[in-house]
Amino acid sequence: MRDHVHGRLGLDFQELGALDLKNIARPVEAFAVRLDAAGTVIPPLVESAAETPPLPEMPSIAVLAFTNMSRDPEQEYLSDGIVEEIITTLSRVRWFRVISRNPSFAYKGKPLDIRQIGRELGVRYVLEGSIRQASGRIRNR
Repeated sequence: MRDHVHGRLGLDFQELGALDLKNIARPVEAFAVRLDAAGTVIPPLVESAAETPPLPEMPSIAVLAFTNMSRDPEQEYLSDGIVEEIITTLSRVRWFRVISRNPSFAYKGKPLDIRQIGRELGVRYVLEGSIRQASGRIRNR
């Protein structure tokens, strides 16, 4: 799997070495996606323009986690759920490449440089937004 997604999803892999697995004659190389203490994917550092992944031919987008503007921190699930629905809906369009939730959510709660995020994730477009729930009504921006 690592060979297929390496350089496409903005994931950093840690080598675990060869593992002996049941019912497989030869050792299998294993890799782990690097996570921080909160379980969020740690995006790899892009140090130069030469290491920046090329943009795909088809339109591509990353949907970042929306900022929860309501005063109730328990409403975070609402903004995350809306973003997941947007990602799922966009991913149904075959001619449109959509970055999955984990690489996009790695930037949650961090200062945003949209151009840098677009380069790191290898996408042409980055969607960001905010959501607020007050008095039973939802407003998004």
